[in-house]
Amino acid sequence: MSFFWPSMLYSLVLIPIFIWLYFRLQQRRRKAIEKYGSLGFVQESGHGPGMRRHLPPMLFLISLTVLTFALARPKTVLSLPRIEGTVVLVFDVSGSMAAEDMNPNRLEAAKVAAINFVKRQPPSMQIGVVAFSDGGLAVQSPTNDQETILSSIERLSPQRGTSLANGILSALDAIAASNGASAQTPADPALATPTPVPSGMYSSAVILLLTDGENNMSPDPLAAAQAAADLGVRVHSIGIGSPVGTILEVNGFTVFTQLDEPTLQLISQMTGGTYFNATNEAELETIYKNIDPQLVIKEEEMEVTSIFAGIGILTLLVGGMISLLWFSRLP
Repeated sequence: MSFFWPSMLYSLVLIPIFIWLYFRLQQRRRKAIEKYGSLGFVQESGHGPGMRRHLPPMLFLISLTVLTFALARPKTVLSLPRIEGTVVLVFDVSGSMAAEDMNPNRLEAAKVAAINFVKRQPPSMQIGVVAFSDGGLAVQSPTNDQETILSSIERLSPQRGTSLANGILSALDAIAASNGASAQTPADPALATPTPVPSGMYSSAVILLLTDGENNMSPDPLAAAQAAADLGVRVHSIGIGSPVGTILEVNGFTVFTQLDEPTLQLISQMTGGTYFNATNEAELETIYKNIDPQLVIKEEEMEVTSIFAGIGILTLLVGGMISLLWFSRLP
């Protein structure tokens, strides 16, 4: 335990002085009884208060000691459960996300569900936004400013191809940057080995990977998933559409799109996440509702002045009540 105002603890030297004064008063009382009792003015009964008379003053001294500690504003490290962590929303913004089999289209439906998810999160949750097509881009680094997060989601629009690995790697870089470090992930995990990092160093972080197509660009998404697993980051994959494939009209063009469900399932399995499939807006909204943030136990330094003040005042009140009930006076 430490204190914001440790100098206030010097006032504790008054406590021994008060104790000495109390015993001096008791000695004078006994001498007075002995002196005047021999003259017949004072007669002590065998049924007097005895040791009880010392209890209220003792409680008052304890109260004074505790309140002195409160004046010094004590602080201590407590392990508190709280919902905390980092969530990175990774959006596939390939051209097929403009398909209108969801209302008004896949990307807009995904944005609405993500916005509702963000609004349900506590202030302690850091949320980032990443968009990927043929490359990955951190649209918003993890923050707890909900207005900024919602604004970055609103800016998303359909682009070109689909590279799952670039989406995952960009999310890992955003997570590392929010923790004041570098994820040190290579541009192509299949061609280089990342610099070793402590296993599971970002275990409170989660990636929500939303896509409607199959990976058609390098690098290898499974190597990117392994990089996430090594860092302790879970990847929840959300697949939109059908794994058997379908033909869609996108901006006047006919596009064949097929959901690569096995790859998304394997990505989630490798990282300890969960795979979901959404075929309409209602299912997409339900999926986001079922993704719960992580409850963690975190050590945090907190001021505990109120606890000491409460104990001191309670002790003071108990001492006063006992004194009034037993002796009809305050000590």
